Amino acid sequence: MNFITRPKSIFGILLLFFSIPLANATDYYFHPRLGKDSNSGLARKDAFRTLEKVKSLRLQEGDRILLAAGEVFEGSLEIVGFQGSAEHPLVIDSYFDNAISEFPKAKINAKGYLNGILIENSNFVNVQNLEITAEGYGTMLAIGSMRVGVMIRSANNHGVKGITLDGLKISRVFFEEKEVKRSAEEVKTANGTQRYGWGIRVINQSDNEFIEEIEILNSEISDVSHTGIKLTGSPNQNIRRVRILGNTLNKTGGPGIQMSGVKFVHVADNTVTYSGSADDSRKWGRGSGLWTWGSSMVLIEKNKFLYANGPGDSAGAHIDFNCDNIVLQYNISAYNAGGFIEVLGNNYNCAYRYNISVNDGHRVKGKDGAFQEGKIFWLSGYQGEKRPRKGPVNSYFYNNTIFVSEDLVAKIAIDNRSSGILLANNIFYIQGKTEQVSGDQYLPDDSSERKIEHVFFKNNLFLKQNTWPEQAIIQSEESRFGDPQFSNPGGLNPEDYIPFNLKLVQEGIPIRKLSDDAFGLPGGLEMETDFLGNPIQGNPGIGAIQVDPSRLEQQLKGPQRKLSNSKMTQRPIKQ
Repeated sequence: MNFITRPKSIFGILLLFFSIPLANATDYYFHPRLGKDSNSGLARKDAFRTLEKVKSLRLQEGDRILLAAGEVFEGSLEIVGFQGSAEHPLVIDSYFDNAISEFPKAKINAKGYLNGILIENSNFVNVQNLEITAEGYGTMLAIGSMRVGVMIRSANNHGVKGITLDGLKISRVFFEEKEVKRSAEEVKTANGTQRYGWGIRVINQSDNEFIEEIEILNSEISDVSHTGIKLTGSPNQNIRRVRILGNTLNKTGGPGIQMSGVKFVHVADNTVTYSGSADDSRKWGRGSGLWTWGSSMVLIEKNKFLYANGPGDSAGAHIDFNCDNIVLQYNISAYNAGGFIEVLGNNYNCAYRYNISVNDGHRVKGKDGAFQEGKIFWLSGYQGEKRPRKGPVNSYFYNNTIFVSEDLVAKIAIDNRSSGILLANNIFYIQGKTEQVSGDQYLPDDSSERKIEHVFFKNNLFLKQNTWPEQAIIQSEESRFGDPQFSNPGGLNPEDYIPFNLKLVQEGIPIRKLSDDAFGLPGGLEMETDFLGNPIQGNPGIGAIQVDPSRLEQQLKGPQRKLSNSKMTQRPIKQ
């Protein structure tokens, strides 16, 4: 299922090759203690001192800006209007100083500045192996509306192309000084209305130009007051061909990753923990691990979304309104307050498949300020406060494994403006009660007797009968009941959800397009492998992991087998 044509392994080789400077390219050295801006900057012993000096350099393709490792640079590094090439980008990197025994990253402290690094109206820039922090404004003026670790921006009808961020560490990015407290109403706004700090932002302010070929790789983002990685395009989806791979995001005050107005995006192998953190009064305190809005052709796979917090939304990963062809597969979603599956209105041909969900949707409306119930499954027609409810249309949910422990109530909400729903081959391992609730996205979802058209709800496995609420507007047919016999239900390792009860889980059914859907999903509905990478031969099984009896013993005893120490059913500490 290739949304992005360039494979990861090839990209790594190309990045290494392209980072080799041209014979006539120039290396510029910077050292904040030993350098002088009156130096040539062409050797370590003649290094420049300040990041401000970068603005006066006539940078050419293949040049390198090299910052002394282990040192702290005060200020902001700005690249505006640079035009490189794919073969020879501008490289911004740390360099090793023989005076230190290790190779830490050079650090930019952008306290009081708008951005730690700004890349504007530029093409082909690689930024790698740097640390960035920007906490408050100190003795400087509190200018601007936000503070950002790395800002990539297109403005004044210029485009941006070929920007790679790799191996960055971004932390403690706050606009405000410590002890600033926000009103209780701020977290109820759609995205926050006050001044925040952000990890990485990509913003296209040029109506007729694109930001494209952006890579955000292998980076750590933590303790920012709003979103970790945020892409902001226009309704014509003018941010395109983006890869967000191998990053770790922790304790962001807003969502971990959020994208609006984008097309052709691949999000894979990231770990997002404690999004919507409220452990600092400057943080927003609400956010899904990831969410999309107004976006198209986004593949979200092999990620971990854990412990999202907040009084509304705050799912593992959710699809907000005005999207199409958003596919979530092979992800682990666990202990997220808002829930597992959340698809809002005016969305077309979106899917959750081959995911594992553990105790998602534990939030209770009215408790600790929550204004929405947590839900394991939510389809809402909401597409804005002043627009009539619509859709989602042609939504596919198959071969997911969903565990909810006995001490929680599993909740679902389905707006009857939905059209086209496929639910098949899922395992609902729900130990306790299940309830139908209102979606309460400003107004409750419409759950009257209006019939939903084009529903295929068959061949799902429930732990016990009467699990699915009788009041729900759609009802399962040809269901299976019984214990799949997981080795450690409630654990957080994928192998905990290998089913031993082969009789119950082997007979899945083929997944076909809904009766009124001419398109299906990008790349088709059939999958070649299950959650663990096992090949799917013939019909799929039931749940996220397909078991071949001949491989069962090897899977359970193989080198990747790691049993959890406990069932992890205790609520995580609120962050």
